[in-house]
Amino acid sequence: MKKDLKMYWKKNLTLMLTLLSIWAIVSYGFGIIFVDQLNAIQIAGFPLGFWFAQQGAIYIFVILIFVYYFKMKKVDEEFDVHE
Repeated sequence: MKKDLKMYWKKNLTLMLTLLSIWAIVSYGFGIIFVDQLNAIQIAGFPLGFWFAQQGAIYIFVILIFVYYFKMKKVDEEFDVHE
């Protein structure tokens, strides 16, 4: 049982770190670091770098919340800790 709980939390933390890394790359990387390169591309008349800084990071964050929910639902069922 103790081993199962360690594996459960390892999977949970790995998933969280992966999703937070994606969010950091999108929000910080695309919105700040690579903004000049991305601004060469236009979406609906707005530079892509501006779009990521203003809208894209928020959309990605909401998508990552749903990804976390569905992935953790599977992990919970795998380790029989679901409701």
